[in-house]
Amino acid sequence: MPDFAIENTVRAEGFSTIAGIDEAGRGPLAGPVVAAAVILPDGFYCDGLNDSKKLSPARREKIYSVLTAEGSGVIWSFSRVDSAEIDSINILRATHKAMSSAAESLPVKPAMTLIDGLPVTGFPYPFRAIVKGDSLSLSIAAASVLAKVERDRIMMEYSNEYPQYQFNRHKGYGTRVHIEALRTYGPCKIHRRSFAPVAQTVARA
Repeated sequence: MPDFAIENTVRAEGFSTIAGIDEAGRGPLAGPVVAAAVILPDGFYCDGLNDSKKLSPARREKIYSVLTAEGSGVIWSFSRVDSAEIDSINILRATHKAMSSAAESLPVKPAMTLIDGLPVTGFPYPFRAIVKGDSLSLSIAAASVLAKVERDRIMMEYSNEYPQYQFNRHKGYGTRVHIEALRTYGPCKIHRRSFAPVAQTVARA
């Protein structure tokens, strides 16, 4: 389970305000990539807070509610990059842009940021890149939950707009159901045309 060990080490080095950064939606064939930035207050506790991938949707929603509740002391922000821009600048740069924008959107400037994964080019604040950070750092785990829930909610809205793709079931990932819908209907406005499975359906049309 993630804990505050990394945050405590960084704080002991003199960095008082520490933000966790993570993203959701790097791999899907449709929809945005969403990043979240989170500053947890000292002594913050939320039962079951973990890497979002290890939590059920219901558990993620519950933790999301705790993190964003008024009076929780948690400071948070989101940023999204939509499919058209992903196609324009590529998914890696889009992910880095979302992470940077989420950090810059925080109402409090972090002294240090903890980023899940590899280093982010051009990041606006000092950072430590931590591979599998969402399983190690509570700040990153909190960001992973917020980003995942926020993106899932966006995809549920898109499911109402484009019901034939059943985004409510797969959230844009390349499942069998999704690929079959792509072959039947072709891509819609939110599909990432630079991703091979989508590009192949366009080529066949």
